[in-house]
Amino acid sequence: MSLRLGLPVAAGILLADQASKWWILEVARLPEVGQIPLLEAGPFGLDLTMVWNRGVTFGLLAADGEWGHLVLALLAAAIAAFLLRWMARAENRLTALALGGVVGGAVGNVIDRVRFGAVVDFVDAHGWGWHWYVFNVADAAIVCGVLALVADALFQPKPGPKEGS
Repeated sequence: MSLRLGLPVAAGILLADQASKWWILEVARLPEVGQIPLLEAGPFGLDLTMVWNRGVTFGLLAADGEWGHLVLALLAAAIAAFLLRWMARAENRLTALALGGVVGGAVGNVIDRVRFGAVVDFVDAHGWGWHWYVFNVADAAIVCGVLALVADALFQPKPGPKEGS
């Protein structure tokens, strides 16, 4: 049951992620343009800004060099496999759906690492002159999935005492 919930989410996230990156690279040609302003609302803004992320979340553990991106890709693939196994055993809908988001996002970023040696990041949110880390659809799905898993763990009703104890 849980794979039937989580796998379509993972596939949808993967499709949205790869389609958005294709559009950024092939249609908007963001690597050549650099930046496209989208929205200004008072002190807040949203731009498309091209960043080749050679690290992991928020650019941490940047892996330049011939083998660094492959090591990160293999690590992410191993984590995705572990999460798929967790998804198969998920005991509730929220866990299965959240894991689907994380897996879809992780696989999307693994594809980038293998194809380009880096992850395509392009969403640039900012306010009052401060810019958040540039991210992509996969990153957003991973963060939302992890937040849902944390919320599920914190607010899931605890089972009562076992009978006969």
